[in-house]
Amino acid sequence: MKQGTKFSVIAVICILIFCIAITPVIFQNDTFYTIKIGEYIMENGITHMDPFSWHEDLPYTYPHWLYDVLTFLIYNVFGYAGIYVATILLTCILGLVLYFTSKKLIQNRVIAFVLTIAAIYLAKSFITARAQLVTFILFVLTIYFIEMFLETKKKRYPIFLIAISILIANLHVAVWPFYFVLYLPYIGEYLVSIAGKVSPIVSKKQISILKKKLEKGVEEEKVKKYTEKIEKLQKSIDNFDERVKKSRSKSYKINVVQNDQAKWLIIIMLICVLTGLLTPLGDTPYTYLVKTMEGNTTENINEHLPLTLINSKEFLVLLIVYIAILMFTDTKIRLKAGFLLGGLVLLAFSSRRQMSLVYLLCVPVLGRLIYAFLSKYADGFLERVEKIVTQYIGTLLTFSIIVVCSMTIIKPKLDDKFVSESNYPVQAAEYIKNNIDLKTMRLFNEYNYGSYLLLNDIPVFIDSRADLYSPEFNGGKDIFSDFMNISNLGVYYEDKFKEYEITHVILYKKSKLNMFISRDEGYEELYSDKYFCVYKRNVSND
Repeated sequence: MKQGTKFSVIAVICILIFCIAITPVIFQNDTFYTIKIGEYIMENGITHMDPFSWHEDLPYTYPHWLYDVLTFLIYNVFGYAGIYVATILLTCILGLVLYFTSKKLIQNRVIAFVLTIAAIYLAKSFITARAQLVTFILFVLTIYFIEMFLETKKKRYPIFLIAISILIANLHVAVWPFYFVLYLPYIGEYLVSIAGKVSPIVSKKQISILKKKLEKGVEEEKVKKYTEKIEKLQKSIDNFDERVKKSRSKSYKINVVQNDQAKWLIIIMLICVLTGLLTPLGDTPYTYLVKTMEGNTTENINEHLPLTLINSKEFLVLLIVYIAILMFTDTKIRLKAGFLLGGLVLLAFSSRRQMSLVYLLCVPVLGRLIYAFLSKYADGFLERVEKIVTQYIGTLLTFSIIVVCSMTIIKPKLDDKFVSESNYPVQAAEYIKNNIDLKTMRLFNEYNYGSYLLLNDIPVFIDSRADLYSPEFNGGKDIFSDFMNISNLGVYYEDKFKEYEITHVILYKKSKLNMFISRDEGYEELYSDKYFCVYKRNVSND
């Protein structure tokens, strides 16, 4: 087996081990409503109405209907264990796609391997049984197919890109607009690279005008003047490409490369815009993100809040690495890579969930910078590392390091269950189903576990489908704001409970609201465990 192939085999095995270790056991709240919505779609189709909240006539967009259906099908056969295994498989696919894409673009196995492990670790909080895990894979593949199209000009890559757009529009419509962001760095570099060609175009136009004047006949002294001017303009045109190359070679940090194939990306992107019509969701792919940004849900959900560097030390360290390489070495960055990095960092500062895109999609950017740096200042270092790793002792040491790191990650999760009873009302839900009439109950519950309740056929006040409960999506009912005000004691809870005709309440024991309701004589405690309480509200005074 060749050394390069042997190294890739070792890298793949290590990445698989690490990805299995990094996959969380505990499900997030979105997983629960995903299962239930998938079941509902299989039985009723996409009705564009919500069947799980007790609020009447709430329209629902089903933004990741295809992922919901696929998740339900897995759950229906294999249960929670099946979803966990599927999540492991998707995480492993993400790791492998990231490695092979990085290896191709960086042109070095060692850097691709190390950065893939680092990226998966940094993105660990974003790896869970949600639609975003599939879109991470598709986004990395988008970068790969764009690069391969620019390099090879083969027609199959645009077909793959169009297929990815269709998949994202059906699997996770909320991130579909971000798919087009990935094209912009390439198109931006192309436009910058051809911007200088305006000058020779103008010169050619001037030559054409002067020649026409000469053909019509002019005074003898003007003939000499026009001829000299034509020769001067022609010389300027002939020397243009050389001047451009010389100018770009002297650029301090930015390297601009013209690839005429990039102009076709504009057409591909425009075709992909039309693929938003290839869903059963109507105009949702075009309106979902706009409506989300117009609402206030992004201001109150943790993952949508702006990034604070002091609270995101890993992201801060990563930025310092980029800045240090660019500032303190003579390493250059391709303009398209600078556009990609800068654009994704700006997105991360506007919403911390976009940190995941920086971690995963900028691996080739960082890898190329590191490769250029080491090639200049430590020539032969990477080759020696690859050789050491592929030798018996090096292979054993590499596996040992990965296994030790993986065991360190796994150890705190050994006692984890798929459904955490401290986060979700497992026993309380059973009590509600067995002791309360669900048809007449109007339950007030909190945001983080509403999805678990609806999975158990308990009609909810709210769940983690924030868009469903905001006026931008449901036609005017601001249920999300009412929930925030009630739970944060921004309003007197009893007034809102009267307005919604609440009959029962379920709360975290440690919540602010429970401190008051537990002392309110108008509420009878029906159930209590270590984490949750269920109350019956006295409605006689409504």
